[in-house]
Parts: sequence; structure tokens; C-alpha cells
Amino acid sequence: MNTITAAELRARIAGGELPGQEYTLLDVREPHEVELESIDGDVHIPLDQVVERRGELDPSRELIVYCAGGIRSARAIEALEAAGYGGPMTNLEGGIKAWSASA
Repeated sequence: MNTITAAELRARIAGGELPGQEYTLLDVREPHEVELESIDGDVHIPLDQVVERRGELDPSRELIVYCAGGIRSARAIEALEAAGYGGPMTNLEGGIKAWSASA
């Protein structure tokens, strides 16, 4: 599974690669978690809906998936792969916790 660190993602954003333009940033946490903190420009689809809603995702763009700590996002990638999603996918190591710590 491809991974990216929070620092690497921040560097991409600082370099002009913005979520929604160069790649899709997918948050698979529950709605109450998203209310607490999120990354600007992300798309929210809870883990239990990600396979059925995969048609909302653009397989021509890299999909960077995150959750609270990196476990549910890895499960989302595995589920999408098993469902035949054909786009490139990357897991944000450490999830939103690592993102917040890297600020």
C-alpha cells in the first residue's frame, strides 16, 4: 500500500498541489469526528459507505485517504481495491492526528 506522511502532504500543498485539483483527499471518519477537525479541500465519505459511493470518486486522480490514525483509511483502500476501484490510492500515515501534530 502506498503511504504519505503528513509532512510530505503539507509539502505538496505548499508546492501548489491542492486537494480537489491535483488529487482527491478522502476523509473516511464518522461525521462527529469530521466536525472536530478536517483538512481543507477534503471529501468526506464514512468508511462504511466508501465502497457503495466509490462512483463519486475520480479514478483519474490520486486518492489520498485519511482517518483518525491511519487504520480505517487502510481498510478503505483495501475495500476499494477489492471492489475494483482502479485509481491510484495512498494512505496518510497517522491520519488527522499526524496532520495536526505536523502543523
